[in-house]
Amino acid sequence: MTPKKRIAILGSTGSIGTQALEVIRDHREELEVSVLVARRSTELLIRQALEFEPRLVVITDETCYEEVRRALSTTSIEVQTGSDSILEAVQRPEVDIVLTAMVGFSGLAPTLSAIEAGKTIALSNKETLVVAGELIMSLAKRHGARILPVDSEHSAIYQCLVGEEANPLERILLTASGGPFRTYRTIEELEGVTVEQALAHPNWSMGAKVTIDSASLMNKGLEMIEARWLFDTPAESIEVIVHPQSIIHSMVEFADGSVKAQLGLPDMRLPISYALGLTERIANDYPRLNFMDYSFTFERPNLELFPNLALAYRALELGGTTPCVLNAANEVAVEAFLSGQLGFRAMSTLIERALEAHRPAPSYDLDLLVALDTEVRQQCRQWLGSRR
Repeated sequence: MTPKKRIAILGSTGSIGTQALEVIRDHREELEVSVLVARRSTELLIRQALEFEPRLVVITDETCYEEVRRALSTTSIEVQTGSDSILEAVQRPEVDIVLTAMVGFSGLAPTLSAIEAGKTIALSNKETLVVAGELIMSLAKRHGARILPVDSEHSAIYQCLVGEEANPLERILLTASGGPFRTYRTIEELEGVTVEQALAHPNWSMGAKVTIDSASLMNKGLEMIEARWLFDTPAESIEVIVHPQSIIHSMVEFADGSVKAQLGLPDMRLPISYALGLTERIANDYPRLNFMDYSFTFERPNLELFPNLALAYRALELGGTTPCVLNAANEVAVEAFLSGQLGFRAMSTLIERALEAHRPAPSYDLDLLVALDTEVRQQCRQWLGSRR
């Protein structure tokens, strides 16, 4: 009998984490939970722990520790708190796969820790490769850590490349839904959009940060940078195409002009289960794609209305530490938009200002990136404060 795959879920109470637990719930004979990590959603984390009975639960917000500890005190589940606990948790021998579903820069250090232990990484935290792609990929190679993408687009590319190792890749065609404002045609229309409108994604159910990034096309910019490192492909060979139906999750073109695509309904459980199954497809009873229900259309992204995508290409071209600045400024911009401090279009202005103020360092380590991330966030918040 094949041993169960033992999984640590970092960000278990978020959108990806909860869907991963749905997959595990339906496949307990193949998958089990060893570690659950959440920031502060104590009620949901406690319910998850009681159902899946992991060996360890980590609540990173120390003010929530006592609530979780008391709730699980009658079980054998170990409870820890603090960010350092995550670094130790992902290296435990009872962990085979680390699903990194934490949001933003916070996913970087745990991913590095898991790589150093030679774990398989089911990567959902795209910011990790945006901020430190060169470092992550070189360390993964050194430590023999396998990285399997969970983002639907990168999972699609990965699946298209299976068996094609000897065939030169000419181009990656990265698809984008276009978000809720795809049909807008003027800057004036975008300047007045509300948070509620931006959170109303037409196809996907995601967390707030990712949904805002999708509306601004920054999500596609971050995914472009992620694809550059995952698939060792230069930016000029990665083309973003708007595909409103979100059925073709991405495509690859080879040197002979042949194109392969991966298709499916917009359901994140599919790429999650592909990664947790270590690329062995896990049978399910999810809804199936009926081609008669869809007509496929494609558009070019409007970079004048949505400059964030162009800013991501610029950051990758400048290289070094510049993508770290892009990510930090964007996270502050999204927080400011969600809290009503900043308009939708003004997010791009803040990010561009941060890029223009930065002088890239060609090489970096984790300490440098942490310091730079902190510095950029502080500077962006100062700029925001000066606008009041």
